[in-house]
Amino acid sequence: MKIVFLVIGKTSERWMKEGIEVYLNRLQHYQDTALIALPDVKGGGKMRPDILKDAEAKSFQKFIVPSDLVVLLDEKGRQYDSRGFAKQIQKWRNSGPKRLIFLVGGAYGFSSSIITRANAVLSMSAMTTSHQLIRIVFLEQLYRAMTILQGEPYHND
Repeated sequence: MKIVFLVIGKTSERWMKEGIEVYLNRLQHYQDTALIALPDVKGGGKMRPDILKDAEAKSFQKFIVPSDLVVLLDEKGRQYDSRGFAKQIQKWRNSGPKRLIFLVGGAYGFSSSIITRANAVLSMSAMTTSHQLIRIVFLEQLYRAMTILQGEPYHND
């Protein structure tokens, strides 16, 4: 199985890019993992939020296939502590998808078509987080989950 972290827009800050690379490299030890940044929607800054979300959904849908297990990152989703997240990752892995895809939408979240397609919705926090900053936060938590599943000492209770 491959884990794909699918996001809209490039990462603009160098320090964020470096942090993302650190965790992507660490994750390769445990699981084939990739971050794919789809281009921003052209003219998106001038679009109404509902139109922009639909355009972003079309970008996501070009990448997603029916056999993918799709998890949205959204503050309205289910929250886990680190051990609970590790257990949930293992359940998703055990369900047998070829790809486990985590999606981060743009500034306005997801369209109804993407929400309908999703298998689960995950919240990293009840607070809204920048769609660029969440990339590092999520990858670190994914790395933490992998170390928990392997019984390694990275996570402390």
